[in-house]
Amino acid sequence: MNTPRHFAARVRPWLFALALAAVFGQSAAPAGAAEPCVGGVAPHLQEAGIADIRAFARGQGKRILSFVGYSAAGYEDQDAMLAEAGRVLDVHSPARTLINIGATADGIGAVYALARSRGFVTIGIVSSLARDEKLPVSPCVDEVFFIKDATWGGRLPGSRRLSPTSAALVAVSHRVVGIGGGEVARDEMLAARAAGIPVRFLAADMNHAIARDKARNKGQAAPVDFRGAAHGALGVAR
Repeated sequence: MNTPRHFAARVRPWLFALALAAVFGQSAAPAGAAEPCVGGVAPHLQEAGIADIRAFARGQGKRILSFVGYSAAGYEDQDAMLAEAGRVLDVHSPARTLINIGATADGIGAVYALARSRGFVTIGIVSSLARDEKLPVSPCVDEVFFIKDATWGGRLPGSRRLSPTSAALVAVSHRVVGIGGGEVARDEMLAARAAGIPVRFLAADMNHAIARDKARNKGQAAPVDFRGAAHGALGVAR
């Protein structure tokens, strides 16, 4: 596992670039760039447990803010989702906060680029299935923690217990923000709330076209409600 000194050496060039951008009044990400983190230091990948993630956060001297939501299901209005995420980031300091998402760039993972552009150190907690299936991680995540897990998260089948991945996310998070989300996000937010962790839910539609295509491929009727499982359990935006 990386020591805090080793990690600081890896992220210092990014922070230096941000400082230069501030001095010269320039954006850290070029206008129109599809991915602001391409070409930087590659994410550090490791298999880990709850104790490892806590030790990393402790070494950084920061608390963990986790974003959950749609991943492959995408967002109908990604710009609106990013605007909501930006308002959340506005009230948190990069000096005191780590941003955690699910390691990939899909869906809610787009928040990684936004967080990095504001100087946050980013982490990802994700099932080891992502590594085993060789899913690409976001180039804007600094540290990826693979949790040994035979599922993608949420509650274990036929149980009220969380999968190892979701259990790790809840255990290490100091605050959870959900922007839309399916069953996994729902289960994580409900478990976090039950554990006394502050949870904020913001309603958002999944991508309509992706949802229709998924239903069609399964031979199911076209969906008419795109609000996701989290909406039914967490209620209206607040």
